[in-house]
Amino acid sequence: MSPISLPRPLVTSLVEDAVTAPSMHNAQPWRFLHREASGTVELYGDPSRGMPRQDPDHRALHLGCGAALFALRVAAVHRGLRPAVRLLPAPDDPWHLADVRFDGPEDAGDGLDVLHAALSRRHTSRFPFTEERIPPELFDGLRAAALLEGCRLTVPGDWHTDTVLGLVHASALFEAADEAVRAEIASWTRTGAAGEADRSDGVPAYAFGPRQYDVTSPVRDFGAPGRVSGRPSARFEKTPQIALLGTAEDTPDAWLRAGQATQRVLLQATLDGLATSLMSQPLEWPELRFDARDPLSAVGYVHMVFRLGYGPTGRATPRRPVSEVLAFD
Repeated sequence: MSPISLPRPLVTSLVEDAVTAPSMHNAQPWRFLHREASGTVELYGDPSRGMPRQDPDHRALHLGCGAALFALRVAAVHRGLRPAVRLLPAPDDPWHLADVRFDGPEDAGDGLDVLHAALSRRHTSRFPFTEERIPPELFDGLRAAALLEGCRLTVPGDWHTDTVLGLVHASALFEAADEAVRAEIASWTRTGAAGEADRSDGVPAYAFGPRQYDVTSPVRDFGAPGRVSGRPSARFEKTPQIALLGTAEDTPDAWLRAGQATQRVLLQATLDGLATSLMSQPLEWPELRFDARDPLSAVGYVHMVFRLGYGPTGRATPRRPVSEVLAFD
């Protein structure tokens, strides 16, 4: 089969959509290479944007790249292409994470085009949500979205929710006591202080959200005391609604699938009118991560905790120019 020829402006537009994906601390740890002869877009992880202290195994890096991969698939289908993905195509290069061709089967894009409208609308919200409960049928749809990517989404019951929230609070204490972790987080936050470099990555101050009066919601606080003046405080929801995404295995392949599932769930939730945020904090500590799983479920490893609800959707955070992350060969 002859390769599909993709004009450079089209490839550029695909990657512009792909990089709307979330990543840990908005580090954007991805690179794309278009092989014009074969019509393939290759996805690479960028270890220079990794976090040695919080993500020593690069699991979160793979999750972010998987989310970008899914966004690329959505963008391709929206433009009438049929993406066919091969994960980890080069065993001798662990940073070569995926190849995407555009000559897949006719059903390669089933259900993806409808998600395109959510790419530009999905933003992390670190603001208070209301106490309005999410209808069970919406959670059913999010579970189905995860299954389509080979993952499971668990909506925990009361005891499991309390356990996970307890792990969130414990991880905040661990973080506060670890100078290296605090320094790593600080390097990816942008407070707008004088002398701070103008960057197109990281978490800007306007995305921190308010401080919590009483810590009831699993929202990471990027605004260390004294770094942002005049930041307001607010009461958050007392009964957060969370969901956990996991897989049976804990391998780079599983991480990439979980990243794709994460993005699919987020986009579907956005279309459903839900505000969303991601919480990986308790999963960054090996001594806490195992306890996040439900021992009665088939999920062996939890990769992401979602906070879902009704409230402000948050603002878009900066993205690096496509010229920095896309090359042509």
